[in-house]
Amino acid sequence: MGSRIDALKTNLNSFVAAALVMVMTSGAAFAASECRDDVLHMRGDFGEARFTIDVADTGPERNRGLMFVEKMPASYGMLFVFERPRQVAFWMKNTLIPLDMIFADAAGVVQNVHVNAVPGDLTSIPGKGQIKYVFEINGGLAPMLGIGPGTQLRHPAIEGAAWACE
Repeated sequence: MGSRIDALKTNLNSFVAAALVMVMTSGAAFAASECRDDVLHMRGDFGEARFTIDVADTGPERNRGLMFVEKMPASYGMLFVFERPRQVAFWMKNTLIPLDMIFADAAGVVQNVHVNAVPGDLTSIPGKGQIKYVFEINGGLAPMLGIGPGTQLRHPAIEGAAWACE
């Protein structure tokens, strides 16, 4: 039993370390980094973070999302892009890992966060207000980093963004 607990602690420490590395990256590095389709930047009271991402911007891509993914690096996520702002709701059908769902408006400003969505749960998880972007990351990471309402997303798909690509 002790070795199992030690393994869990090691995994948790690796997860925390990866998250802290993302946050501790200097602002200058973010300012100098270019906007790319495979990278999403976030900024808020916590500082700044950078994630490697896949984009789901078609119906079939959004429907599949992160289904059947068995594990995901701490610095990875998926950005769901809708054609226009609207009421959205997600569920966890065929999703194998807990996820945080970050709901953002047309300007890429976070409106609400659902933390630790339960794998396989069919309960509807709604965004609050008119949502155009949903960013999914590993469960529990959003509160660990301090991601919440008011956090800004930066990505080329976010037109008219509060934090625009240069």
